[in-house]
Amino acid sequence: PEEGELRPQLLDRFGLTVDVTASRDPQTRVEVVRRRLAADADPAGFAERWADAERTLAAQIVTAQILLPEVQMPDSALRQIAEVCAAFDVDGMRADIVTARAAAAHAAWQGRTTVTAEDVRSAALLALPHRKRRNPFDEPGLDTEALDEALDRASHNSPDQPEPDPDGNPDDDGGPGGGGQPGTDAEPSPEEPSAGDESATQDSGDDASTRNPGSSPTQPQTAPSGHAGRAPLIRGTGKTAGTPGRRSAARTGRGRTVGTLPTSATTGPLHLQATLAAAAPFQIDRGRQRGRILLAATDLRRAERRGKEGNLVLFVVDASGSMAARARMTEVKGAVLGLLLDAYQRRDKVGLITFRDRGAELALPPTSSVENAARRLEAIQTGGRTPLAAGLAKAVQVINTERLRDPLRRPLVLLITDGRADAASAARAGAGLRAHDVVVLDCERGPVKLRLAQRLAVELGADYLNLDDVTTEPLAAIVTERRSA
Repeated sequence: PEEGELRPQLLDRFGLTVDVTASRDPQTRVEVVRRRLAADADPAGFAERWADAERTLAAQIVTAQILLPEVQMPDSALRQIAEVCAAFDVDGMRADIVTARAAAAHAAWQGRTTVTAEDVRSAALLALPHRKRRNPFDEPGLDTEALDEALDRASHNSPDQPEPDPDGNPDDDGGPGGGGQPGTDAEPSPEEPSAGDESATQDSGDDASTRNPGSSPTQPQTAPSGHAGRAPLIRGTGKTAGTPGRRSAARTGRGRTVGTLPTSATTGPLHLQATLAAAAPFQIDRGRQRGRILLAATDLRRAERRGKEGNLVLFVVDASGSMAARARMTEVKGAVLGLLLDAYQRRDKVGLITFRDRGAELALPPTSSVENAARRLEAIQTGGRTPLAAGLAKAVQVINTERLRDPLRRPLVLLITDGRADAASAARAGAGLRAHDVVVLDCERGPVKLRLAQRLAVELGADYLNLDDVTTEPLAAIVTERRSA
C-alpha cells in the first residue's frame, strides 16, 4: 500500500487475511454493475428480492455456530497444522492456534463434526499468507503446491497410517513407474542437460562477456536481482529541520536539547533554563521584590533539539548497456534491494529514476511503499547509451516537485553508475544537486578502472562509495556522514 507495509510483528496480530481483488471475468463485472444499478433504482425492492438468500445464509451461520462445540480435532489434524506451519517457517505459535480454530470453524460450516485435511488446507490459506513474509520484498500469497506437500508429509508420517508390507511383492521389479532402484546406466533426460553441457554453456557465456565486456545489447535485457544483504547506513548532513524519522541527524521537535534557537525563532519548544537566564538580569529594573519571576516577551528562548529525520531516498540508477556487461546489473539490483530494505526499516520515502538509451524515466514516484520500488527495480531493462545528464536533470525535477508537497523531508540522492558518460554535460545537469546530500555508488568493474564515477562525485560535491562497500560485507558497519561544520 501507498502508506507502507506493516512489520511482521504487527501482521502476526491479524488472525486471518483475505485477498480482495476485482474480477477479470466480463460476465461477473456485468452482473456487479447490473445489481448496483438495480439497488440504486429501487433500494427497498432490491433488498426484498435478496431477503430470502440473506435469511438462508444467516441460518447456515447459526447452524454452524451450534455445531462448532461438537467438532473434534484429531491428533492427525494437529500434526498436519504443525507440519504446515513449520514448512512455511512461521515464527511463534499464534499461527498454529489460529489455523486450528479456523479449521474447526470450516468443518462446522461444512456440517462435519471432525476436522479433515481439507479443513486444515482451507484454514491455512487464510491464516498463513501474511505470516510467512519476512521482509517487504517477499511476494504475498501462499504456494499451494508446497501446502499440499506439507499435508501429504503429515499424512504419511502419521502413526495412524498402516505400515507397508515388509515382504513386498516379489514380482515387482521396479519397472516403468515402479519403485525400484534407479539403474546406474540411465541416460540423462533431454530436458535436463548433463554436467558437461551446463559447464560448456556457462563457459560460452563467460567467453562472450569477456570478448566484448562493454558492448551494449541490441535488445533491452532484464537482469535478475542479486541477494539483498545488510546495507550500510548512509546519512545526510542534518543541517536544517527535517521530518522525524530514523536515518539522519536533524533539528526536529523531538530528541535531546543541544542549545537555543535564535531569538527570532517563533516556533519550537520552550527552553526553560535559557529563558530564566535571559530574564534574571532585569528583575530589579522590573520592580521584582519577591515571589514570581517577571518575564517579558523578549526573554523567551526556544530549544534546539537534535533527533533523527526521515529522508526522501531517491535512487538514480544507470541502466545503460555498460551496466549489463559481466552481470553487473544483477549485483546493482542486489545492492539497491539492501538499501531499499534499510529505507523500509527507517520509514523513509523512496523514489526510483532510471536512465538508459535516449532519456531518463521516473520509474517510481516518491512513495512510502518500498515493496512497489522493489517490483519496479526487478523490471528494469538495460541497454543503449548512458544519458547521465538526463538522469541528473530528472532527479533535480523530482526533488523540486516533492519539496512543494513535503518541504521538511530532505532528499538523499543515491546515484548508481559507472560514470561512463559525458562528464561536462552531467556536471552541468547536476548543478542543482550540489545543495543536497548526494552519494555516488561506483559500479565499475575490471582490472583497468577509469574512476569516472569518482571524478563525478567530486564535481557534484558528493560522497563516494564503491559498490563493494555495499555488497561484499553485509555485516560491516560502514557509516558515511557529511557532518556540518
